Amino acid sequence: MPHSRRRRDNALIDAIEAIDPVSFAAPVWRVVRDGHDATRCSRSGGRWDDGTFDVLYTSQGRDGAISEMHFHLMRGQPIFPSLVRYRLFEIETELGRALRFLDLDALSSIGLDAARYGQLSYQEREAEYPRSQDIGEVAHFLDYDGLIVPSARHESLNVVLFCDRVPPSAMTIAKDHGLIDWVAWQRDHAT
Repeated sequence: MPHSRRRRDNALIDAIEAIDPVSFAAPVWRVVRDGHDATRCSRSGGRWDDGTFDVLYTSQGRDGAISEMHFHLMRGQPIFPSLVRYRLFEIETELGRALRFLDLDALSSIGLDAARYGQLSYQEREAEYPRSQDIGEVAHFLDYDGLIVPSARHESLNVVLFCDRVPPSAMTIAKDHGLIDWVAWQRDHAT
């Protein structure tokens, strides 16, 4: 079924056009199911993509990447799934024209409701997404090659690559850090 995109918000286009792009070249982290390609892009319809273009979601922090996957694996369940096998990868990335928001105040200035950012349950998460998806779609439309944005799960920033805007050489696996020990990670990160 084709994805129907909402009409672009002209005020959002103007606001994003006023932001100078930044370059970014650094390692990022990504967690993927064992046996899957860590640089495989998708149209997930996640927080920063509306499903009309391919993205690669990564984090500037190791624990940021793991925290994001942990949230999705829990899916609102009280008990962590016991048979999951996920690997942690370090990926060298390079963006020449990224749209960067260092904090929620910066995102609020273009209409994102910071009070709800990352606060809804797994089942309600998509209620948060329309404005962030609009931001991602407009940035893609304006030829940015990715986003640098606050994580909803960790204090690190996430880096979202727009896969049709960067060459494959801009996202290469630097190191496979192996399977994640979820029991140890949860013990070390219990709140």
